[in-house]
Amino acid sequence: MMKHSRIAPLRRMMPIVVALFVVVPVARSMEYFQGFDDLTLLPGEGWSFQNLSDPPGTSWLQGNPLDFPAQAGPTDSFLAASFLSGDGNATISNWAITPTLTYSNGDTFKFYSRTRLNPADAPDRLEVRLSTAGSSADVGASATSVGDFTTLLLTINPALTTTGYPAVWTEYVVTLAGLAGPTEGRMAFRYFVTNGGPLGVNGDYIGIDTLSITSVPEPSTYALGSLGACVLAFAGRRLRTKRT
Repeated sequence: MMKHSRIAPLRRMMPIVVALFVVVPVARSMEYFQGFDDLTLLPGEGWSFQNLSDPPGTSWLQGNPLDFPAQAGPTDSFLAASFLSGDGNATISNWAITPTLTYSNGDTFKFYSRTRLNPADAPDRLEVRLSTAGSSADVGASATSVGDFTTLLLTINPALTTTGYPAVWTEYVVTLAGLAGPTEGRMAFRYFVTNGGPLGVNGDYIGIDTLSITSVPEPSTYALGSLGACVLAFAGRRLRTKRT
């Protein structure tokens, strides 16, 4: 009897400690994944596609496995853009904008991208931009405007060199920083190629695949976890004291 009565207080504390560790992170956990199996479904999931190329051509496309297979999944399950985003000799500015999410410092934005050839016959360029203006999809009204997407997070091949864009699937990771706190906004891919199009010297074909956006737990999660550990340690100390 004495043995069970001494352990009982510690047992009563266990559900509280487990709750402190397990329940709280769920409210802040955010995981978004997109494998681009069917681009026709994306607008219904909150994506926005805008082609502001001058002059404009085609929008973003379902991947073509004849150019290269997807990074994962069915061979055509990737997002693609090409020199046909513009017409003639064009400044290409073709946008693919993610759904609205709430971002915090430390959140990661990961994806894979590639082009067809390296060295390239006609170089490509891709930007990753962030808008902190809530659900806004405003990218301006011209091929050189960015609208609310003023934060440039990453550029693949900024100088449009023939070797600056990989011809194998390559993972890119962006970690958010500098936000004042949890912020509602949207990420965007911008296929941005000057002197592009069918008559230009730049722009060929790129793919994007296996996009994931992952949050980090709030600091309060760690604080409550530490509190739970302290409660457990205190209960154990009291039990040892009673035994002596």
